[in-house]
Amino acid sequence: MTAELHDKVCLVTGASRGIGAAIATLLAERGGKIAVHYGSNEEAAQAVCNSLNGDDHRIFGCDLADAASAPNLVERVVKAFGRIDVLVNNAGIYIAHPVLKVSGDEWLQAWRQIFEVNLVSPAALCQSAAKAMATKGGGRIVNVGSRGAFRGEPLGPAYGASKAALHSMSQSLAVALAPDNIQVFAVAPGFVQTDMAKPLLESEAGDGIRGQSPLNRVGTPEEIAEAVAFLASTAPEFMIGGVIDINGASYLRT
Repeated sequence: MTAELHDKVCLVTGASRGIGAAIATLLAERGGKIAVHYGSNEEAAQAVCNSLNGDDHRIFGCDLADAASAPNLVERVVKAFGRIDVLVNNAGIYIAHPVLKVSGDEWLQAWRQIFEVNLVSPAALCQSAAKAMATKGGGRIVNVGSRGAFRGEPLGPAYGASKAALHSMSQSLAVALAPDNIQVFAVAPGFVQTDMAKPLLESEAGDGIRGQSPLNRVGTPEEIAEAVAFLASTAPEFMIGGVIDINGASYLRT
């Protein structure tokens, strides 16, 4: 275990599985005290919490489909630990809504649901966390976006749009919060091997998805976690506002 995040309080949303669980695990290995957020699966969140290195990790439930509840999540974390030093906005949802194949009501409902979880709740969490961080001398915020913000999401356009907006918000907040020593970053993963992605990756489409990368594979949660942990701890201050691609060269931009 390294001490890069020694006694730093780290809130990781969507940490009961997949990328979020990997992020929580690595931040704990580097000395952080982890607030493990979950939306509905308390049992899974507790299992992740119990598996973390170190002690004084805790779980916190909050339904981010209701952005109005997000500030209370930060308040509970601060009340429990006395501070918050790192916020990782990882929780997100994807709902397929192909433009020509859903009704008007289904189309609008998908946009509302996706933006509430993927953008509005992270915005609320960023503001609440930033206010708490500012009183303690600063902190770091890492928002987990997506390759889909750049290459497009034809079956889920609201998902791609929400992640593009998350990237843009991260850059705006990086400028706004730098004077208060709050550093804001974003990462943009490509396809990742998670339980959620497993059925698609094991289907006939799997080979094509893996073939998008010259490595002929998708990413692992641990690879995303490595990048997030770097940004949350030792990344140079001058990297603020950066959107870091982690997609195995499956989509290159200039």
